[in-house]
Amino acid sequence: MGSRIEFTRPDGQKAPGYLAEPARTGAPGVVMLEEWWGVNDEIKHTADRLASENFRVLVPDLFRGRVAATGDEAHHMMQGLDFGDAATQDTRGAVQYLKRSGGKVGVIGFCMGGALTFLAAMNVPEADAAVAWYGFPPPEAGDPSKIRIPLMAHWALHDEFFTIDVVDALEQKLKAGNVPHEFHRYDAKHAFANPKGLGNYDRESAEKAWRRTVDFFNRTLR
Repeated sequence: MGSRIEFTRPDGQKAPGYLAEPARTGAPGVVMLEEWWGVNDEIKHTADRLASENFRVLVPDLFRGRVAATGDEAHHMMQGLDFGDAATQDTRGAVQYLKRSGGKVGVIGFCMGGALTFLAAMNVPEADAAVAWYGFPPPEAGDPSKIRIPLMAHWALHDEFFTIDVVDALEQKLKAGNVPHEFHRYDAKHAFANPKGLGNYDRESAEKAWRRTVDFFNRTLR
């Protein structure tokens, strides 16, 4: 089980987060970025699970304690989030916090957090690797072909929010920029890894994506 902590953003402000520590010391770090539901029990469970794979996991609480119970509420909270601030301040501050204990630090995010993961890969120079789950930022957010860290992403072929044709176009940009990346596509719907989200949970796809993610972080962060 993790614990609530505070860390310092690059602008000097304090930010809250959930820190899940592994049993062994000297583990690399991973900053985990929440879905639009907030830092709820499911994202904490996911952080604890990754910590059990011997990573230090910090989840910045982007909504400052608020947790949504419905999709409408979650959408409203997401609409009020400053994505640039969340990426360059909360996420970067969390990466810097984990970096202080030494070792490499990756970033992972789901849905809204997946979009933020791309922003972090573009804007957080201390990040060493990134994994996005079914989420990408709008084109005006920046040029993904400028990413220079290893990137993995998991996509759903039947995603109504982040459609696969846009995913294909995004991958072409990464290829044009020689970005080291792995894209995996699953015969599933949006948020297929969340058993308590939108009702689209697909256990087989979720487990396959999870093992790929852990293997990727083991390769890139150790």
